Formats: sequence, structure tokens, C-alpha cells
Amino acid sequence: MSAFPHSRGPSRREVLRGGALLAALAALSGRARAELLASLAAPSGASLAGAPATQRVVLVVFGGGVRSRETLLSDNTPNLRRIAEQGVTYPLVRVENNGHYAAALSIFTGITENFGIRENDRSPHPTLFEYLRKGAGLSAADVWLSTSGSEQETNYSHGTDPRYGAAYGANLIGGEGIFNAEFRALLGGSAGRPDPARDSQLRRLRAAVRTPLPVPGRDGVGNDAEAAARIESYILDELRGGTAAITGLGSNDAKALRVARNLLPIFRPKLLAVTLRNADVAHGSFNDYVSVIRRNDAELGALHDAILGDPQLAASTALFVLPEFGRDRDLNARRGLDHGDDSPELHQVSLVAWGPDFRKGKVVNQEVRSLDVCPAIASMFRVQAGSALGRPLPGLFA
Repeated sequence: MSAFPHSRGPSRREVLRGGALLAALAALSGRARAELLASLAAPSGASLAGAPATQRVVLVVFGGGVRSRETLLSDNTPNLRRIAEQGVTYPLVRVENNGHYAAALSIFTGITENFGIRENDRSPHPTLFEYLRKGAGLSAADVWLSTSGSEQETNYSHGTDPRYGAAYGANLIGGEGIFNAEFRALLGGSAGRPDPARDSQLRRLRAAVRTPLPVPGRDGVGNDAEAAARIESYILDELRGGTAAITGLGSNDAKALRVARNLLPIFRPKLLAVTLRNADVAHGSFNDYVSVIRRNDAELGALHDAILGDPQLAASTALFVLPEFGRDRDLNARRGLDHGDDSPELHQVSLVAWGPDFRKGKVVNQEVRSLDVCPAIASMFRVQAGSALGRPLPGLFA
């Protein structure tokens, strides 16, 4: 007997309607086609008004190795705690790798990466950026990565899987590599008139800012001329603003978060990721480590406030915050904190998720993995992260 005793074959009207739909899909652009398919994949009976509110995601890798003891379990991060109180907290996030690069890269690929601490190779696996660019039909201007400036961090934008790769990577801006005093001094006051120094620096900016380039025959894959011009204009405005003037302990991280905050209302990307790393000063000084955490929390709070202050962003933006791993349980001989003792404080971190479709003020005391973040975000765009080993986050949605 059939498992569906009341099922029947499609009627002639349904066949004709299905054929018309296929013809319409074939005529659409890649992005429009993806949006239509996403709407058709919505739960049965869901109208456009009842569809999930989340249209964009901000992912902050609060990196450098940060323990929960100095964040959610302390008074050092009032803004992160405020966000957690309005969202969902996962205090039992398992992390396998204790090297900064591989552990952070694992968040973006959803696979336990095994690169050494000094290695600088790209992952052979697709990243979250590539999954969304290709699977959801997002344009290059929709996907951004703001880093604190290390060369390894540039590798998060895309992997080497031939099905994806650089053409589907993120627009990448390294805060320290671009927004520094040298560029600011040379570009200051040069707007509105020919300036050889400005032109020279623009050429350097084009080389330093990693953006997906157009691909012949594949419309929308890379940044077109208009998007590239908007990016350059944004960078020049940032250089003349306050970002380049940020200095002191943790300044690279502060720049990365400031860039993200200023970029969000201009480009309104679908995915914006920020990677931090200055907390690694913990090796030599516990006090400096705490100072970096506090400064990053202040910038994170400003980023969250910017989202809340824009009605459209507030109603459509989700925020995920987690470190790549924690730190050792005990202080070292320098009264700092290393990351190599395999203690629970090193391999267990906290994830905070906030957004219009998420539960409010909930704590999920179930072990999850940092690998789960990539497929969880991809699923919000109705995209499958095919190579990722992570699973959907339990108890996230209201």
C-alpha cells in the first residue's frame, strides 16, 4: 500500500502551471532565480509577510583566544552580555583546534581544519562566503570580510575548491593594512582636484583591497565597475574619517569593528564577517588581554547599537559572536595565558546569537561545535553547506 493513500497524479492544469514556472525560472537572472526558489522553499502556507525576517547576518569572530571567564562570566563585556540577554547563548561550544588560524578558518568552512599556527595556505574547502555567493546568488557587493590585518586572515575569504574559489569570495578589507596613518596623511585634503599622490595611493588601495573580479560570461559573480567605484569611495571616506586615527592596544581589532560598523549602513551586505586577533597579547600579559577584550566589547556594542538605530537593519539583521577558542586554565610564568593545556577552558567557548527570528533571553545548555556556525548561517539563506560537517544549532529559532 502507498505511504500516501490519498495522493494522486498531477492534473493537466498543474502540469501546464509547472511548465510555465520552469520557463520563467530559465528567463531569470542568477540572483532573481535564487530568490524565487528560496520563496518557494518556504514552509507551506507561509506568505511573504510571514517569511523569516532575517535578510542579513553579521558574524564576529571575537578571536585571539578568549575564555568565557573573561567575557560572559565577567563584567568585562557589558555589551556582549546585553546582546546575550536579548538572544540565545550557547555556553558549551566545542572547539577542536587550538591554533588561531585553523580554529578561525574552521568556523568559516564548517570543517576541522588542521593547518599549523604558521601556515598560510587556503583551505581546500569552500567557505561560508562562497556557499552564499553561489548558492543564494548573492552579488560580490553583498558579502564582506573585515579583518584586523594579518595575512592569514585574508584566506578566510575563499578556499581553493574548484567548484567555488576566488570568483565567489568576499570583498575583503584589512583594517590595519588599509586604514593607517600613512594612507590618511597622503589622501587627506586631496578630494576634488587632481593629485598624483592620491592617484598613486588609489593604485595601492586597489592592490591591497581584495575584491572578487568580474568573470566573463558570468554576470554578477565579481564586482562590476559601479560596485568597485563605491568601494573605493567608501575607503577614501574612511581614511579621511576617524578609522585611520585609531591607535593603542588592540587598535587593529578596533579598526576592523569600526570598518564593519561604518560599512553596514552603506552597502547593507547580506553577510558581513569580522575577525579579531589582538587578544593574543594574553601570552605576555593577562591585564593587556583583558584591556583588549574590554575595548573590543565597546566597539561590538557600537556595532550593535548601529544596527538597532537603523529600523531596516534592526528588523532584518542577525548577529553571531564567538571566539575561535579559549585559553589555558592557569597563568603562565609571565602572568599571561597561553593556549595549549587542552583544558575545558581552552576547548569550550560561548556563542551568542541575536536576531529577529531567534529566541530571546535563552541559554541552550547542549554541547554544540564551532563547526555548526557555517551550516547554521547557510541554512538561514536556504543554502546547503555541502562540505561542512557541522549541524544546525538547536533551540535557535523562536
